[in-house]
This record gives sequence, C-alpha cells and structure tokens, in this order.
Amino acid sequence: MTLLIGALTIGFILSLLALGVFISFRIFAFPDITADGSIALGAAVAATLLVKGVNPALATVAGAAAGAVAGATTATLHTRLGINGLLAGILVMTGLYSVNLHIMGKSNVPLMSEKTLATMADRLGTAALHSTQMNVLGWDVSARDASLLGFAVLAPVVASLLVYVFFRTNLGTAMRAAGDNAQMIRALGVNVGNMIVMGLALSNGLVALSGALLAQYQGFADVQMGIGMVVWGLASVIIGEALVGTRQLGYVVIGALMGSVLFRLLVAIALRCGLNPNDLKLITALFVFAALVGPQLLRRLKRRKASTAPNV
Repeated sequence: MTLLIGALTIGFILSLLALGVFISFRIFAFPDITADGSIALGAAVAATLLVKGVNPALATVAGAAAGAVAGATTATLHTRLGINGLLAGILVMTGLYSVNLHIMGKSNVPLMSEKTLATMADRLGTAALHSTQMNVLGWDVSARDASLLGFAVLAPVVASLLVYVFFRTNLGTAMRAAGDNAQMIRALGVNVGNMIVMGLALSNGLVALSGALLAQYQGFADVQMGIGMVVWGLASVIIGEALVGTRQLGYVVIGALMGSVLFRLLVAIALRCGLNPNDLKLITALFVFAALVGPQLLRRLKRRKASTAPNV
C-alpha cells in the first residue's frame, strides 16, 4: 500500500510537469526541451531558499518564477534572435545545468531537517486525523502518507483549474490562437512572439513548480533530477489524450493529470515486478513508444475493418 500511495503522490506532483509540457507541445507546437533543466531549476531554487530558512510557500513560488524566466529565455532566443526552437531549448537546458550547480553550491541539497510544504502537510494531516495511522480498505496507511497524497492531489487540481480559466480569457484565447494559426492571429494585430514568450514562461513555471514540490516530497534536490523529464511529460500528455479521446481544452487538461498518474503507476508496477532500476529509462522510452504508436495502430485497424465490412 505504501508503494501505491507513493506512486500516486509522485504521479500527481509530476502532473504539473505534464501540464507544462502540454502547453508547450500541444498549444504552441513548440519542441521545448527546457523542461529538463527548469524542473531541476525549480528544485534548486526552492531547496536553497529552504536551507536558508525562507518560508516554504515563498521558496516554492520563487522556484516556479525561476522556471518561468528560463522558459521566457528560450522563447526570446527563438522569437527575437531567430534561433530554431529545438536548439534554443537545448541551449538553455545545457546552460541551466551549470546555473543549478551554482545555485545549490553542490550537486545535491538535502532537506530532511528543513521545514517544507511536505512537513507542514504532514503535521496538519496528523493533527486533523488525531492519529499517526489510519485504515483504508483494510490496509494500514500512515497519516503522513495520506496527508502528502492529499496535498499532492490538491496542488495540481488547483493549478489545472487556474490554467483552464486562464485559457478561457481573452489573453489565453489569443495564446491558443497563436499556436493554432499564427498567420491569422498576426493579421488581427496580435504579437505572436509575445504570445510564445508568455506561453513558454507559463509552461516552464509549472514544470519548475513540479520540481520544487518534488524536491520537498523526496527530501532533497539534485542537479540531475531533470534528466528525461520531457519524455515523461510528453508520455503523460499522450496517454491522457488517449484516455479522454478528445482535444477539447478541459478534457485534455484532465487527461494530462490522469496520464501522469497512470504512467507513474505503470512504472511502479514494473519496479514491483522486479524491473532492474538501471532499465527504468529504457522502460520509460518503451512506454512512450507504445503511447505514440498504439493509437495509430488502433485507428488503422478500425479503418481496415470499416473498409472490409460488407455493405448492407
């Protein structure tokens, strides 16, 4: 049960990453690799501030803001200097590795003895439950695990609602239109470059927020914690789209959350079944491959069955 709750908690925390990747890849069709660096940046900034005694909420917001700056930098390189979007993301991601090292002063910052949002949620949950243990469907669950899961669910749900509401505003609609048809929205007098800058800032802000929360949950921030996270986020988005079966904004936002949780559960099941942790990245790549190819194969099979069906 502890493994399941842990997998769900990390899945919900990383759903913020999936939401950020959804904005860059789906709304703007921008191949943003910055997420690999911005998730570690958010963790590095939050951890460094927490060690210095800064309020956990302020440290988390600062981590998200740092990620937004990283995303805006990538977009500026692309829109103002004409650098290819993929290359701009790679440049910023590569530079962030050294930036994160300078921020933390070392490759790993432990947070086990610091006051974090995770410890605050633990205390509040234990006080509310009046016990350190609780029974869920016959399983003994610690109040700490239940409290952290509740906090991990609350954070992405609130963020998703805010993102949904934002993209229904005039500015959000203009950003979505800039991603769908840049020529049309440019003809209406909207600066497409500014829309991309704001969009990638929002995207990487969510990614960095995920990193800040993940560091507080795990109890440490590491400079290499962002490796492969873009693949994780993209897999979550693709799985989520397959689950909801539509591209409508509200559904795909929910799908990104569901895809992240399901993807983490699949990884946890694979580890539970004896998967060598050294093969985790390979299994992740295979999951992404299956998520990309699976829907296409199903559509082809449906078309083939429809074409071979006898006419009545």
